[in-house]
Amino acid sequence: MGNKRLSLEDLINVTRRGYKVEISKEAKAKVAKARELVERYVNEGKVSYGITTGFGKFSDKVISKDETATLQKNLIVSHSCGVGNPLPLDQAKGIMVLRVNNLIQGYSGVRQVVIDLLVDMINKDVIPYIPEKGSLGASGDLAPLSHMVLVMLGMGKAYYNGELLDGKTALKKAKLKPLEELSSKEGLALINGTQVMTSIGAHAVYDGINLMKHLDIALGLSMEALNGIICAFDSKLQEVRGHLGQINTAKNVKKILKDSSSITKQGDLRVQDPYSLRCSPQVHGASKDTLNYVREKVEIEINAVTDNPIIFPDQNEVLSGGNFHGQPMALPFDFLGIALAEMANISERRLERLVNPALNNNLPAFLVKNGGVNSGFMIVQYSAASLVSENKVLAHPASVDSIPSSANQEDHVSMGTIAARKAYEILGNTRKVIAMEILTACQGIDLRDVRKLGKGTNEAHTLVRELVEYYSEDRVMYVDIEKIEELIKTNKIVQKVEENIGILKI
Repeated sequence: MGNKRLSLEDLINVTRRGYKVEISKEAKAKVAKARELVERYVNEGKVSYGITTGFGKFSDKVISKDETATLQKNLIVSHSCGVGNPLPLDQAKGIMVLRVNNLIQGYSGVRQVVIDLLVDMINKDVIPYIPEKGSLGASGDLAPLSHMVLVMLGMGKAYYNGELLDGKTALKKAKLKPLEELSSKEGLALINGTQVMTSIGAHAVYDGINLMKHLDIALGLSMEALNGIICAFDSKLQEVRGHLGQINTAKNVKKILKDSSSITKQGDLRVQDPYSLRCSPQVHGASKDTLNYVREKVEIEINAVTDNPIIFPDQNEVLSGGNFHGQPMALPFDFLGIALAEMANISERRLERLVNPALNNNLPAFLVKNGGVNSGFMIVQYSAASLVSENKVLAHPASVDSIPSSANQEDHVSMGTIAARKAYEILGNTRKVIAMEILTACQGIDLRDVRKLGKGTNEAHTLVRELVEYYSEDRVMYVDIEKIEELIKTNKIVQKVEENIGILKI
């Protein structure tokens, strides 16, 4: 780290795939140069926010040199007010990675020993227990980030080898030593930033991109089961409108369905399909364009300096500003939540069409023979409808809200961390709905007795049937749904389809 910009893929490589972190010599030189300026300010007694003053409303309170270590420790312990369930380990690890990437740019003024401990914690999988709630997303993710720093001080709680321990014990088992103390500026530098919302949102958009490929595959399977009309996916239609996501969706679906015997043309069985099939390039495509937009914003933010104050050693200047404010991420993460919710909305509408005997082109009611004795896929649609309705509540933007804090010194806040958490929760619901569509469409395909599936749908159908057998009579359905959801999480369906037809474009 330190020689190039981090990408979203780089972050995931560390948080989920076990890649190690190492700091470049160039970055260490920048860190040392910024630290020299901080120490000069302290030695000269120069008034500068967060270095020789208190925080928030206490910014007009000057702190003596003898009290700076106490000031920084008190900042951490008093701000450790996070509540709720702990963040998943990959997101918590991502917070540390992003904080390191912020600090090594040489604008924060911390000592190298502080960064080294964070790097060692990342590489040895000492993952702080970080409660998910408590950030306003504006003065930095203060409360949750403070829980990360508690572990660095031998306090708080952390996971080591999957076991939740007190922070000091976790460090000891990893053969690491806590910091003896935090020096001037360091407490503030560790918690003033957007790394919590950015880590949560980064994992959500990464998973959303992979999930979108599954949505295109689910569409292909539903097209097979419903004798969908392929004409709506003609490239000429997409190109005259010009949106890349729409163009890519149509290309994907045509590749997925290539050589299918069940796909029809306009006028064969009917003139038009319903919107959930015919307009899927437009609907899927809009969410794809959103995912790409959010990814772009995330990759800016994971390389951003979000500290306050910011040290400019070359100009001999320390400037207090608002780079910690989460608004640039709050709006994209709200947008992400909406895009993910719409993925579930259209998926559920296709699921309803598959099970409804008035809409499913002569398939049995609820996709089961001997209906009445058997309920078939009836309640699968109920469950999907419940999830999309929940998503509609969750998709209400967090960023339109604000509440003043710190005696009105901090009078506009972003709620960006709430936006990121909501997007991640919507993602989980949407994954379940898409699993249900895939499961239901495969049942429809088997009842239709399709002679030859498309090149992509055949691969997906085969994988599903390796895990879940054909539904001939009622059985416990949640088990089947969970199996397909887990299959989606592994990304094996996408990998197998792409091996056969080429990369699916987002």
